[in-house]
Amino acid sequence: MRRRLRTALALVLSAAPTGRRAGHAHGAAGPALTEDRLSGARGTAPAPGRPEPGPGERPGSRSGGGPKTGRGPARPAPEAGRRTGPVRGTPRERLRAWAELLRVSALFSVPGDALAGAAAVGRRPGRGTVLAVGASLCLYEAGMALNDWADRDEDAVDRPHRPIPSGRVSPVAALGAAGALTAAGLALAARAGRPALTVATGLAATVWAYDLRLKHTKAGPAAMAAARSLDLLLGATATVTAASAGRTAGDGGRPDNVAGTGGTSATTAARTSGVLAPVLPALPAALVLGAHTYGVTAVSRHEAQGGSTGTPLAVLATTAALAAAVAGERRGRGLSGPAHTIPSAPGAPALTTPGAPGTRHVATGAFGAPAHAPGAGHATPAPTRTTHAPPGERPASAAFARLPALVAGAADDPGRLLTLGLTAAYVRTAAPPLLHAALNPSPPLTQRAVGGGIRAMIPLQAALAARAGAPVTGLAVMGLVPLARSLARKVSPT
Repeated sequence: MRRRLRTALALVLSAAPTGRRAGHAHGAAGPALTEDRLSGARGTAPAPGRPEPGPGERPGSRSGGGPKTGRGPARPAPEAGRRTGPVRGTPRERLRAWAELLRVSALFSVPGDALAGAAAVGRRPGRGTVLAVGASLCLYEAGMALNDWADRDEDAVDRPHRPIPSGRVSPVAALGAAGALTAAGLALAARAGRPALTVATGLAATVWAYDLRLKHTKAGPAAMAAARSLDLLLGATATVTAASAGRTAGDGGRPDNVAGTGGTSATTAARTSGVLAPVLPALPAALVLGAHTYGVTAVSRHEAQGGSTGTPLAVLATTAALAAAVAGERRGRGLSGPAHTIPSAPGAPALTTPGAPGTRHVATGAFGAPAHAPGAGHATPAPTRTTHAPPGERPASAAFARLPALVAGAADDPGRLLTLGLTAAYVRTAAPPLLHAALNPSPPLTQRAVGGGIRAMIPLQAALAARAGAPVTGLAVMGLVPLARSLARKVSPT
């Protein structure tokens, strides 16, 4: 009997667990088994398709040298820049993707073109100016969408985070948006009249030619400069055309921008010349804005790889020259008040009140361009620049000789002070990033120089408007700077 008890006790002890068995310690109750997230079964049963743990591996680990995540073998990473198809996110994510595609933070550099154009021809902003601003915005955004569509393969390598390479916006949608925005811009320009539609058509053709053909050629910067100049001329043309149409309609005649039947070619030519003549004073301002755009585009050609030192330095010199051109010519209306004598440096020609003996009077538009013929519809008479002109003296040297006198006389001239202040803001916005990019031509600093050049267009437009005798317009354009700066922190303008 005692032998049987010993045998039974030995069998019981041999069946008892030794050490830890199934995660439980002797004398302690283990925690309840939780549900396996992958298989849905309780315990550690492998899910269908999940390999069994190998020898020496814990349940939930995976074989191989990768990190043990408990989620099976990792999927291979996609190739860099390769699109796996459109990514449909939340409405907020899709909206942000389109904002990045269209670079909405750069939009604030557009309205100043039309406003500066209206100021350059001596008109107050009106219905035509509003239509020109709308057309410019549409054509500008069309160019942005078309730019990314044309560069989608290049961006897949250099900038895979852009909306099209990342799959957040499909190429078909981007191209369709470019076409729709172009049509909308031309429709708005047509509402401002045939001359405005003609300028807008040239602007749209330039934008499409740049994005599809000229961008990577030597003509690329010149094409972008032409587009920005045409944008300013669009504002000037639409403003003049709408104002002329309003006067004609008020006199009981057919407006200039309304198509009619039975008109002769002579009448059409007279209407066209009547619109083009008042727009001519805006050409110098358009050239200044185009020159700045040329420099920004030249720098942007190196923003992906960097490595250019000479280009930022050349554009920095151009910025200084443009600032001197804007600040170096005195206007005689608006806040500047009537013309009066300004002390001159020894040997420099003097600016005197009209009618002074021994002087000649030259009616000038922006940057010394001849003003339009009398009776062309100016709201105010053209300013008068009165100078002594010694025989053989070149106009350019005379302008530089007058510069110290103009700066000295600005203390008593609020209009001059405003123009100089806006010009200084232009230099302050554009010059430091260009200098940094010249000292260290890395891609981030080059992109920062491009962004600074885009934002600098706003104070340049404001300075052009103030210099043309429209200080209120200049201040209104300058008010776009905080909005552009705030939005640029969320959406890059480059």
